[in-house]
Amino acid sequence: MDVPLVIKRRLSELGLDQRDLAAATQVTESYISQLLTRKKSPPAPGRTDIYDKIGEFLKLPAGELSKLADAQRQEALKKRVAEQPLPLFKECRELILRKCDPERRKEVRAIFEKEPFGELERLVTQKLLDVAQGLAKDELRSEEWLRLMAQLSGRSYEQMRVAILEFLDTDVFNVSIESCVSFLDPMIDSWDIDLKTFGIEVVLNRRLAPASLKRFEFVELEPPQAFAIEPGFEQFLRDKSLSGDATEEEIEFLKTLKFRGRRPAPLYYYRELQNLRDPLHFTAEQPKQPPKASG
Repeated sequence: MDVPLVIKRRLSELGLDQRDLAAATQVTESYISQLLTRKKSPPAPGRTDIYDKIGEFLKLPAGELSKLADAQRQEALKKRVAEQPLPLFKECRELILRKCDPERRKEVRAIFEKEPFGELERLVTQKLLDVAQGLAKDELRSEEWLRLMAQLSGRSYEQMRVAILEFLDTDVFNVSIESCVSFLDPMIDSWDIDLKTFGIEVVLNRRLAPASLKRFEFVELEPPQAFAIEPGFEQFLRDKSLSGDATEEEIEFLKTLKFRGRRPAPLYYYRELQNLRDPLHFTAEQPKQPPKASG
């Protein structure tokens, strides 16, 4: 059982056809036809609203089509894992380089051209895709935004919805010329990268994006420090007469205490717990004074 089969059976049971389904989901009849004849793979459930619209129109259990689509995509992914990634179309690479900051473009181009689809090119393309797809997904339910995109690309509203659904389903290894021209070009004004830290800055078209600037940083972080557990602390925890009413926050604090030389006994942690709770050991927070009225 797969997505096209479930949809076709349900259409037959309800006496409906592809045209009815296309109208209900606000896409073209051609898109529905290609989906049902398996010429198009089912789109990723997390990137589209098509399954909710189809399920509601066909009165199917909530989430049924999404689960089937996810299973189909997992099977297809297994077959693609071992395949060698193909280079981007020349037009896509040129568009991405054209959007690059002019002062960095020559250096970036030289790196791109060393390999058919090298690590830096994949990184940049993926981030530009993430930004454009994020914007498209956020605005997918906005009729005003969709009509503006349709106007920019010379499409009808339904054709624009189909194009966006297909764009949301693409990935870095399958970016088409159409996706670049229809989405990356109008959505992204420019981008820049720090070749030392690989931080990326993306500037979006202000007409299409509420937030026009996106930054991505790649920062090295130290792993969380591991604390050696003191034997006395373990005994303190086991003795519920000492630690029975200690909160998680208090236990975490006691665990971080460090010692040199002599090792603390369980009673030490009990006394430290009482000190932690004693208000005399801490300065009370001063209430804020209301501003004086000017007169």
